[in-house]
Amino acid sequence: MNTTKMLISGIAGGIVAFFAGWLIYGMLLMDFMAKNSGTATGVMRSDTEMVWWALILGNMGTGILYSYIFNRWANISTLSAGLSAGAVLGLIMGASFDLTMYGTSNILGMNAVWVDIAASAVLGAIVGGVVGWVNGMGKKA
Repeated sequence: MNTTKMLISGIAGGIVAFFAGWLIYGMLLMDFMAKNSGTATGVMRSDTEMVWWALILGNMGTGILYSYIFNRWANISTLSAGLSAGAVLGLIMGASFDLTMYGTSNILGMNAVWVDIAASAVLGAIVGGVVGWVNGMGKKA
């Protein structure tokens, strides 16, 4: 496994996860998720209260995770393979997290759970596509 390639594609994936997450959750789904949250109150941070370093490191972790899986075990080095593998990873991780949180807390309502699972699959596909594409850069056809 090429560690440099893994880190480069992981960082690229993390950057894309941050901005695509902002677009999906911070713009497109913000109102829907607010209207379909659970009964818990005071759990969301405003833009001014966010802990930016943690959010950035979390997204970098996502990119590195995808890159590690793609480079270490799956040998994914194309946009299309990354898109499909990323969608599956996003779907499974989103379903695991959301259903566990729904079963143990009042943070999300059931409608928000299903939408978040779908959004996780879309976000996973985007991140996976970028990681796969970057992995394949410089390879001879």
